[in-house]
Amino acid sequence: MKVLVIAPQPFYQERGTPIAVRLAVESLSRQLPRIDGAPGTIDLLVYNEGQDIAIPGVNIIRGTIPRWLHGVRPGISCKKLLCDLFLFVQAFLLLRGARKQQYDVIHAVEEAVFFAWFAKKLFGIPYVYDMDSSLALQLTERWWWCQPALALLQYLEGAAVRGSVAVAPVCDALQAIAEQHGSSTTVLLRDVSLLPRESMTLDTNARSTLLDPSITSDNAVILYVGNLESYQGIDLLIESFSLARMQHQEARLVIVGGTSRHIEMYRERARALGCESSVLFLGPKPLQALPHLLTSADVVVSPRIKGNNTPMKVYSYLHSGTALLATDLPTHRQALDESIAVLAAPEPQAFASGLSRLISDPTLRIAIGRRARSAAEQLYTPDAFERQIGALYTAVAQQIGGPARSESASMCENV
Repeated sequence: MKVLVIAPQPFYQERGTPIAVRLAVESLSRQLPRIDGAPGTIDLLVYNEGQDIAIPGVNIIRGTIPRWLHGVRPGISCKKLLCDLFLFVQAFLLLRGARKQQYDVIHAVEEAVFFAWFAKKLFGIPYVYDMDSSLALQLTERWWWCQPALALLQYLEGAAVRGSVAVAPVCDALQAIAEQHGSSTTVLLRDVSLLPRESMTLDTNARSTLLDPSITSDNAVILYVGNLESYQGIDLLIESFSLARMQHQEARLVIVGGTSRHIEMYRERARALGCESSVLFLGPKPLQALPHLLTSADVVVSPRIKGNNTPMKVYSYLHSGTALLATDLPTHRQALDESIAVLAAPEPQAFASGLSRLISDPTLRIAIGRRARSAAEQLYTPDAFERQIGALYTAVAQQIGGPARSESASMCENV
């Protein structure tokens, strides 16, 4: 099977979607020979921004995008949409050039599905919709002026779903949306933990070296890892921490990730709330440091306030065995319940109460952490992800029944 994966993302960068794309193509390169009995061909088309990496069995093609469009942040943005235009022109030229030995399937990540829908009409190539978020919801949450167009955006999203040979949502909420839109085949492709399978422990005396010299074994460490975009709820986190700190002077909030602009903005927020001395911003850290960071904390937090997809970080949080506090919203409820996390309303007083509860009760933290790790080992491992990719492309192979060429493809031989 010859597959073109279109991922409108900087690649490779150690953040949500690029990590998920890497996991997907690595698994797909292993699964394709098992599915159709022949070595697969995978081309991955991405932005020209990011670290060069080698993935066995995968040919990485970088889009020709002007340098002034570099620095694409997570989430939707005008800059990202401009990059998409350049990427999709290149995708069209790639498909046009390959029409004598055309791709069997396009694997379209996020908004690339709209290009894949167009390519299906023009070249007759079926496509898989890798659904990492609801694009209609993402646009209306990002820009208020898109809200009057919500019905149109949902219609377009539905057309993209119905036109696909299969939809691969990353969570239950997106699976429900795909099925409401009339998906013919839906295979849940959950994100997974990025931690090693082995149990990890950290000497409490090493926390000061890893996090900050001021941190000792007497401090209760609350840890957030991820980008600092507004939808992540960092304002909520810092305000809640400032309230919890009134009862727990020993608590320290450690925030890992973010750009220098975001860090300075939230440092100023902590200063205004009078808790700057207890909030530490470590900036971005390499993925290899994640296991030690998570096991160095007493509590990990996911204060996200928008979106319906579960943050990828949650699966590593669970796997670490460190007690988790998250906002009580569908984005978390579809993966969490009270047995493996403390869930609090997305408002400062309630979230502060959740923090205080976990800081005050080491026994509760241990019990939640143990159950969380057990759940993660069963549901959110690379082995589970590999099985999901295999199920997805077995279903795709059954539907396309061989090389994916149609009459509409032959009509385009002279395009």
